[in-house]
Amino acid sequence: MDSTALIPVQYGLDTFYFVICGALVMWMAAGFAMLEAGLVRAKNTAEILTKNIVLYALASIMYLLVGYYIMYSSPEGGIFPSLGFLIGDEHAVDLVAGGGEDAPYYSARADFFFQIVFAATCMSVVSGAVAERMKLWAFIAFAVVMTGFIYPIQGFWKWGGGFLDAAGFLDFAGSGVVHMAGAAAALAGVLLLGARKGKYGPNGQINAIPGANMPLATLGAFILWMGWFGFNGGSQLKMSTIEDANAVAQVFVNTNMGAAGGLIAALITARLLFGKSDLTMVLNGALAGLVAITAEPLTPSALQATLIGGVGGVLVVFSILGLDKLKLDDPVGAISVHGVAGMWGLLAVPLTNADASFGAQLLGLVSIFLWVFIASLIVWGIIKAVMGLRVSEEEEYEGVDVVECGLEAYPEFTRQ
Repeated sequence: MDSTALIPVQYGLDTFYFVICGALVMWMAAGFAMLEAGLVRAKNTAEILTKNIVLYALASIMYLLVGYYIMYSSPEGGIFPSLGFLIGDEHAVDLVAGGGEDAPYYSARADFFFQIVFAATCMSVVSGAVAERMKLWAFIAFAVVMTGFIYPIQGFWKWGGGFLDAAGFLDFAGSGVVHMAGAAAALAGVLLLGARKGKYGPNGQINAIPGANMPLATLGAFILWMGWFGFNGGSQLKMSTIEDANAVAQVFVNTNMGAAGGLIAALITARLLFGKSDLTMVLNGALAGLVAITAEPLTPSALQATLIGGVGGVLVVFSILGLDKLKLDDPVGAISVHGVAGMWGLLAVPLTNADASFGAQLLGLVSIFLWVFIASLIVWGIIKAVMGLRVSEEEEYEGVDVVECGLEAYPEFTRQ
């Protein structure tokens, strides 16, 4: 049988797999929305939901206009990206059907869609960290710049063939490019925004501010866990060969085991530290395990993936406690989950992948973090000077739902 006769079948299969994985990652937007809505107070729920659905739409539009071009149309090995617009043409039928080494094996539009949902995921990390006290339109303004420019530039450095890719930096599905980048942007925002009123008292006192809906937060974590199979599995890019199909299956298994390891490790750590099985730490432990395994979900064995996730689960508990001691108020633990566990994930790659080096991984970690943090700090600073970042103390007390959205998520509970 002529091998070229299989090309349309393989192209169709790989394209279908790619878009379905993209749809799974899009569903992570719902996971972030539910997780964050559960971990904030009732009076701030509608606003956090608004932020999450708006940021997804903004990421889609900004990535269409400029982000995708910046990330994937810039010079190989470079630092400075090319500026351009829109996403180019679909692959010509003749180009695909002709086969050969340079022939694409999935639709260009499938790739664009898959990259959109990654950009949105990066921005979703930010929304929870600045919850309950940031102005909605300040957040929206930052989301435009983050998804259109800040994220794509560092994405080009690795996935677009820029200098980090040339240096041998490895990040399979985005522990650094997506998750740590989002955490760096969130950290910059939190530093300028300040803590919620009443969170920190005199003499180092830390006051817990419980979330309104733990069932919703747990549902969000489950949705994110499920969506992560598309996040990591789709990053194999195709599955129409025996080798790729086996790789996808391994990635799915390792992704699941990373989450399981992170969850159990965080559960045990919380129990030892607090004498209680803190559900919020358990949920964040699972997510930290997922973030940690995302940098390299293919080369570890299932047991190694469990251990890598487990380390992430331990780290996230201590990181959340440490940030509170520094009076860096992150209502959902996003900086710890996506930043600290993301760093660990990048540094763990050489433990199972012989092609990776600690030097290249450290270069990528530092480059991405510094670029996103400094650029975000500047953008947040400009927004603060122009329109302000934070609602007033009275508005914060009343709740940002009423102030920003003119409605409440739970009116029968928050109003008598």
